Amino acid sequence: MNLKELIRRFRTLASDKAEPFFWSDGELTDWFNDAQEQACMRGRLLRDDATSAVVQIALEPAQHTYPLHESVYEIISITLRGRSGTRAITIKSREWLDEYSQDWRDEQERPAVWAIQDETSLRIVGRIEEGDVLHLDVYRLPLELLSLSTDEPEIHKASHVHLLDWVLHQAYSVPDTEAFDPQRSALAEQKFTSYFGELPDSDMRRMTREDVPHHNRAILP
Repeated sequence: MNLKELIRRFRTLASDKAEPFFWSDGELTDWFNDAQEQACMRGRLLRDDATSAVVQIALEPAQHTYPLHESVYEIISITLRGRSGTRAITIKSREWLDEYSQDWRDEQERPAVWAIQDETSLRIVGRIEEGDVLHLDVYRLPLELLSLSTDEPEIHKASHVHLLDWVLHQAYSVPDTEAFDPQRSALAEQKFTSYFGELPDSDMRRMTREDVPHHNRAILP
């Protein structure tokens, strides 16, 4: 479905077919964009290892930190390709590096094999050589916002209809309006979550990207 069709379906479900509308097309467009991003984060719907602007990072020997493309939500794997060959880059936390490689901040002897992923950047640990390029396999958000009536969500068309639940949730949750209905809002959010899953919190995202097993340590007297 395109944006025009999604808005038409929403107005039918919400009994908002006569002007003046309770909700403007602009408000609904914003909520459909939010819905698609929510769906992508919850369901990891858009995997990408082919869009060069998103998944390739050219490295420079004098630079260790690089911005991630704004659409990147989660890194699955990283491969470094250069004149000396191809190797995997493993994401680690600063805490892990402090424990197992205390000189990691100044490491220039060993080739880069580790990286630290922050919210919007990637910090390479180790020596970078001229011509090195990172190739990422990622989950990402949509590359373009819905804006024109003919625009279609990037996620699979089978999931388009389920975006309506998030928009209904948002529409009925606006306080101090005639259409405010917290029960219908909660029901629509529940249906959206049942289909796309729960939204991971920031701690879960951090643990996932660092991919480090967590163990309880015994403290001996």
